[in-house]
Amino acid sequence: MKKRADHEPGYVLHTYPYKETSLIVEAFTRRHGRVALLARGARRPRSAMRGVLLAFHPLRLGWSGSAELATLIGAEWGGALQALAGRGLMCGFYLNELILRLLPREDPHEALFDAYAQALARLAAQDPFPAVLRSFEKRLLAELGYAPVFDRDASTGAPIEPAGSYVYEPDRGPVRASHGDLVISGRTLLDLAADDYSRSETRDEARYLMRALIGQRLHGQVLHTRSVLMELAEL
Repeated sequence: MKKRADHEPGYVLHTYPYKETSLIVEAFTRRHGRVALLARGARRPRSAMRGVLLAFHPLRLGWSGSAELATLIGAEWGGALQALAGRGLMCGFYLNELILRLLPREDPHEALFDAYAQALARLAAQDPFPAVLRSFEKRLLAELGYAPVFDRDASTGAPIEPAGSYVYEPDRGPVRASHGDLVISGRTLLDLAADDYSRSETRDEARYLMRALIGQRLHGQVLHTRSVLMELAEL
């Protein structure tokens, strides 16, 4: 079935060469979700799209064709955003890779699109990177149909106790226990629920927990950007 879109808000997630002068563009759009677009001639030196199809910048995209691979017919700037740099740039690539690996094509998620735009703005403003990444990871999991529970015991329904220790069962949530896989403090769980990452212990445990929850949905796939970020953290 052929589709057409005009002036659709979107972001470039990834591009790769196609034949001699064209590009395949993986884009994340507001009303159509993740789409694959053929940008004919975009690699030519005089192509109008050459300097527009950049990651992390809001665009207005137009395309026509099949759902599997439509033809990009227009791309223009959709607003100004400060360029990402340094570690913030790597965090942006991490967000893009999460969307590419976990979000099916042609599956609209307008709330996730807004969360992505907000995350990019926060990265550009040099907001604390762990807080930006954890907030987006939580939203992504919720949009995929798995909303992590952080504020109550999955077995009893009782509120999480800050001084308690919990084992996080990926398919249920936190259960009061002092040993096992994915042991998380009650304080960290409550901080996660409140998006409060001011404690170093919360940042460490939250990263460990979210890595495990996302890893379960990757089914063995390796996130290359995560490996780079881990290496940077060890420098």
